[in-house]
Amino acid sequence: MDFELSSTARAYLDNLHEFMDEHVYPAEPVYHRWRAEAGRDDHTLPPIMEDLKAEARRRGLWNLFLPDVSGLSVTDYAPLAELTGRSPLLAPQALNCSAPDTGNMEVLHMFGTPEQQERWLTPLLEGRIRSAFAMTEPDVASSDATNISTSITRDGDDYVINGRKWWISGAADPRCAVFIVMGKTDPDAPTHRQQSMIIVPRDTPGLEIVRALPVFGYQDQEGHCELRFTDVRVPATNLVAGEGDGFMIAQARLGPGRIHHCMRAIGMAERALELMVRRARERVAFGRPLADQGVVQQQIAESRLAIEQARLLVLKTAWLIDNRGTKEARTEISAIKVAAPRVAVEVLDRAIQVHGGAGVSDDFPLAEMYAHARAMRIFDGPDEVHLRSLARQEIKRHG
Repeated sequence: MDFELSSTARAYLDNLHEFMDEHVYPAEPVYHRWRAEAGRDDHTLPPIMEDLKAEARRRGLWNLFLPDVSGLSVTDYAPLAELTGRSPLLAPQALNCSAPDTGNMEVLHMFGTPEQQERWLTPLLEGRIRSAFAMTEPDVASSDATNISTSITRDGDDYVINGRKWWISGAADPRCAVFIVMGKTDPDAPTHRQQSMIIVPRDTPGLEIVRALPVFGYQDQEGHCELRFTDVRVPATNLVAGEGDGFMIAQARLGPGRIHHCMRAIGMAERALELMVRRARERVAFGRPLADQGVVQQQIAESRLAIEQARLLVLKTAWLIDNRGTKEARTEISAIKVAAPRVAVEVLDRAIQVHGGAGVSDDFPLAEMYAHARAMRIFDGPDEVHLRSLARQEIKRHG
């Protein structure tokens, strides 16, 4: 396996490092100050983000996640995603590389009709609108996606949608113009052919955004919402691919997307370790800097070991996707979805501990990063589902 970056990726990485240092990190306090003044339930984008997006486009740092646009392999993109994870609220969106838009753009790119692409993919690629992906439901254990009960029923030239969704990221943002909704078109079909995906414009009658849900008390700008669909009617032409293709589309969407998530998690861990070391060198306890205390040195060393191991596993997975396809990498995709967030949570927890009371305050980004990293162990499939998949593959391999 060769993880050497292409010359194109190296150029992007140098450019991105400069962009982060000169623009993103200085914008963080501006972003947070604007949101604090607007109030936590205001989901308008802070104006500083438009400045960052304009600068990213000027630099050519735009839509890097999509190979057909950037020319990057998944392996090439991985360190770029990691670097954006150091500022998870600002950097991915500044580059038009933030979830759930990336996954939705990949779906429309791979499976959308020319009409669907013209109406929705083009403005998403240009950063003029945002989108959301509606799969998780409050009334069933969504860790088993076959439980999804939202109905998508054919009625003449239309489909009618009824059901509830929640934790739908991006839905509170006023720029969110469209939802890709997963539901059941045929409850009597084979288990993995019951589900379909369909495009629902935000302004469709019967679609209600009930509330935005905070994560550990943090209310993200784009929101994570509960939705209600009551006799929501859309044209049959809004179906993505064909009836029963929902699971197939989901698998195509989640493979590269999990690389993005996991590398961003490693980026968070790297920044947490950097802050931990800086704090340990600055603070004196019992007559010596914390960095001279054996217990703190062990926390620093354990963090470096964990980050390096997780990064190598994610890069292996990226290489497999590039060279053998998502299907051949499915075991590793499950593995990184457990390993990377787990490492991020562990490193962030150590960094918080070294910071003491400051670590759980908003004076440092650690607490907010911890909330996001801990949530990662649930969304996109909880750890237990991926561990179950890994165990089954291992048992089968030795059977």
